[in-house]
Amino acid sequence: MSKKTLASLSAADISGKRAFVRVDFNVPVDDQGNITDDTRIRAALPTIKDLTQKGAKVILASHFGRPKGVDEKLRLTPVAKRLSELLGQEVVKTDDCIGDEVAAKVAALANGQVLLLENVRFYKEEEKNEPEFAKKLASNADFYVNDAFGTAHRAHASTEGVTHYLSPSVAGYLIEKELQYLQSAIENPQRPLAAIVGGSKVSSKIGVIETLLEKCDKLIIGGGMIFTFYKARGLNVGKSLVEEDKLELAKSLEAKAKEKGVTFLLPTDIVSADKFAPDANATTVSIENIPADGMGLDIGPDSVKVFQEALADCKTVIWNGPMGVFEFDKFAVGTEAIARTLADISKTGTTTIIGGGDSVAAVEKVGLADQMSHISTGGGASLELLEGKTLPGIAALNDA
Repeated sequence: MSKKTLASLSAADISGKRAFVRVDFNVPVDDQGNITDDTRIRAALPTIKDLTQKGAKVILASHFGRPKGVDEKLRLTPVAKRLSELLGQEVVKTDDCIGDEVAAKVAALANGQVLLLENVRFYKEEEKNEPEFAKKLASNADFYVNDAFGTAHRAHASTEGVTHYLSPSVAGYLIEKELQYLQSAIENPQRPLAAIVGGSKVSSKIGVIETLLEKCDKLIIGGGMIFTFYKARGLNVGKSLVEEDKLELAKSLEAKAKEKGVTFLLPTDIVSADKFAPDANATTVSIENIPADGMGLDIGPDSVKVFQEALADCKTVIWNGPMGVFEFDKFAVGTEAIARTLADISKTGTTTIIGGGDSVAAVEKVGLADQMSHISTGGGASLELLEGKTLPGIAALNDA
């Protein structure tokens, strides 16, 4: 997907022009409405600053939460406040995302000023990608920049619809970086390429595992999905999570790995607990000795060693999904060990890509996010891109 980018537009191209910029400001907030993590806002700064420095009038649009109509708790007011602090200039905020008030505030913008529209999902037409609504969003702008990778897998009015009315439509710096890392890791990686896939269910990762089996040299599986593979091998898994309807699939994936010559690694030992709780009694057992009343909630120390050895010579590593129930400190050991391993091999020149979702939360929890080559900002979008799917929000942009 070779797309036209903001970097290709000069100040002469955009000075004085109105830029409609789709960002992903869907940030977590506490009960008082205070932002608890501003990573997504900071991720958009390179694009916003480039536009303001080149003299564009910047109109930002984002969704926030899952409102059903107008929801006072889901207004973007705290985001405007935080963005103003980060940019060192006042960000003007509207109470709507279309209509006369928006048109008036856009008309009053000076070159280099920034305006934040109200939550686009206050309108059901946004997610339905209704052309008339997309046309209204686009009516106040001259060109389009998409920098919301987290929603690029959705064909919504502000991600796909507006491209039919604005030209050029280009990728911002964040989307450009995401494509650069995630696509090149799949299409043209430095080898050996290892993929670590975790999470609770095989069913949610079938597509990505199948794609990775075509591309990678080593595939490491962790998380709750391992028990479906074990049961498919005929092992007793106690009360661990198993997708009974995916046993044949697990067998076929393992067979496919063998056929392709891909090193397929499952944990050799696990941490078994007597209940699903942060204070559960835990014991480390080999996979052949899982207690009948036990449930596996993490990978064990021997598995960590086996995985570390497998990763030692890799030049590219993609990680998507935790090794265990990392929300409980007692069962976060395996996930944190993998995070530290990736931080260590990053220092020796390995490209380490954290492919969105819970893996990002895990890496941030251990405080190692800045030591990875790339942390993806998209959960579902990262997965779909790794699966080789077309992302509508990116496909709609102008070709380079």
